[in-house]
Amino acid sequence: MSEDPVVAEPRGAAPQERSTSYVQSLDRGLAVIRAFDADHARLTLSDVARRTGLTRAAARRFLHTLVELGYVHADGRLFALRPRVLELGYAYLSSLTLPEISTLHVQQLAETLGESVSVSVLDGREIVYVVRVAGRRIMSVDLGVGTRLPAYATSMGRVLLAALPGDEAAARLGDLEALTRYTVTDPAALLAELAKVREQGWALVDEELEEGLRSIAAPIRDGSGAVVAAVNLSTAARRGPAAALLSDVLPHLLQTAQAISDDLATRR
Repeated sequence: MSEDPVVAEPRGAAPQERSTSYVQSLDRGLAVIRAFDADHARLTLSDVARRTGLTRAAARRFLHTLVELGYVHADGRLFALRPRVLELGYAYLSSLTLPEISTLHVQQLAETLGESVSVSVLDGREIVYVVRVAGRRIMSVDLGVGTRLPAYATSMGRVLLAALPGDEAAARLGDLEALTRYTVTDPAALLAELAKVREQGWALVDEELEEGLRSIAAPIRDGSGAVVAAVNLSTAARRGPAAALLSDVLPHLLQTAQAISDDLATRR
């Protein structure tokens, strides 16, 4: 278990230069809140003083203020955070948009797997990229935020189409142009594929948008459970069999989609 202190400003240390608008008491109050974590859920007054670098008298004043405000619970000699502290994070999350919420998760996945990761939404018969993080490996296809692609030939598009009622999904297919020799252009076959995607919870598209390009996508849901976006990872087909995406990539992708969905649910 970590014993690293959460120091507001060590006693005896030379104070750092601060702007004239800096409020030291607010800094110290927040340091008291940050003193609690998974390894230090319940702390004594002495624990808080040691972990923040405050005097016992100052730590006592901040703790009892937080108790009166409803952010900290006192149980004899022990103090613990109360659920009300979550309000401090909710205010931030409620102001975030889908791209802002998704970006950190997308960056982490791209860094972990070294491939390009994107998030898109459905607009008519097309997907629109709202987040794009290029991997370390160079892809021939040039995509960026704002790029539009036909939904029927992309993994993210199929995830988004699969979330629609059957009649609406069929209406959004449009003209199924063969973009490569592998593109599915038969409406019945594509609707069957969408039904499969709906059941399994992910979509794999192998060289249907561009030869040599393979991608796998998963849905992003809001707090009500509705699919509002999709996240995908794209890679070059020459890097291995398509089945490798299911074993090596899909678990990470589903985890990322769930993390983004959880943040969206918290935002609501």
